[in-house]
Amino acid sequence: MDLGLNGKVVLITGGSKGIGFACARAFALEGAKVAIVSRDPANLARAYEQLKQEGLHVHRTRADLHEPHSAADIVEEVSTAVGPIDVLINSAGAARRYDPETLDADAFRATMEAKYFPYIYPQQEVLRRMAERVKAGAAPGTIVNIIGMGGKIASDIHIAGGAANAALMLATVGLAHYYARYGIRINAINPGSTLTERVEEAVKLEASQQGIENADALARGQAKVPLGRYAKPEEIADVALFLASRRASYVTGAIVPMDGGSTPLI
Repeated sequence: MDLGLNGKVVLITGGSKGIGFACARAFALEGAKVAIVSRDPANLARAYEQLKQEGLHVHRTRADLHEPHSAADIVEEVSTAVGPIDVLINSAGAARRYDPETLDADAFRATMEAKYFPYIYPQQEVLRRMAERVKAGAAPGTIVNIIGMGGKIASDIHIAGGAANAALMLATVGLAHYYARYGIRINAINPGSTLTERVEEAVKLEASQQGIENADALARGQAKVPLGRYAKPEEIADVALFLASRRASYVTGAIVPMDGGSTPLI
């Protein structure tokens, strides 16, 4: 199936590991011109070398997306070095978990700065440029926000992070509604537990707390998922590919759950 992504310029925030890295590989394999962003230079170097060994080239840039000027700077850099951005994949930012009794204004503020704004800042800069290009006669672009199921179901230890996720979902559908007039499509994916380094660390912690082996803790967690396992990062990347492609040309404002059937919500 031709997704029409060959030669497209794709910016992936959080592209040095986990789901973001899987997206970088997937888009590069489709022939896209991929730029990855991370604030960790070691992760960037490792991702770059790994993809290079696979015969895939990506542009890499370090930035802290907690600051609006940093987002504007990386969009400008990628637009100059690689080309005008056709696709933005937002996969940067992670929210710390808190005991509800320790939540205060500072915790909520820190969570929004960790998860919400690292998506919003680059998205707004890319949207502004995409709209200007459309007005000048260029083809519209697409955005995919990889958010998380925490914004759909409240968890006692993830209230602040869930609130950030919920805010991102509302921003996704609201902006999708507005920018549809330019042909720009904005969608989101809500992964459940996915086999990334972050989940591996959580499994190790749970195993330590319960006095069991890591493999047993992983098996118990996966047994709770109706499909019987956690997602692979590559599976999330496949859906991001579709949503960003011309095959999804009439899909915008969609929030796609990918939790293996764990959350039976409409």
